[in-house]
Amino acid sequence: MYYLTKTIEISGAHRLSLDYASKCTELHGHNWTITVHCRAEELDHNGMIIDFAEIKRRIADPLDHKVLNDVLPFNPTAENLARWCCEQIESCYRVDVQESAGNVASYQREI
Repeated sequence: MYYLTKTIEISGAHRLSLDYASKCTELHGHNWTITVHCRAEELDHNGMIIDFAEIKRRIADPLDHKVLNDVLPFNPTAENLARWCCEQIESCYRVDVQESAGNVASYQREI
């Protein structure tokens, strides 16, 4: 089995839709660190699972320096963001989203 990890940093803003009082319902920003984990039993014809640049294109390009509420069709919590990132890459099995120091949400799927 081959494994690949790519860490991406993005900056963006979001506001959360919550059913309780929270300052996070106001528009605010983060510098997220997103770690994408991929695996494959075989490499492609280029000898890769996926090109690192392709991961950046699929994850960072749509999100970096954006208001996430404007580009994503769901409540942009760190947990939902982790799942969305994982779904963008077929070989991805886990994504960790660090919203701020000490606050990390992960999503893992079986492939």
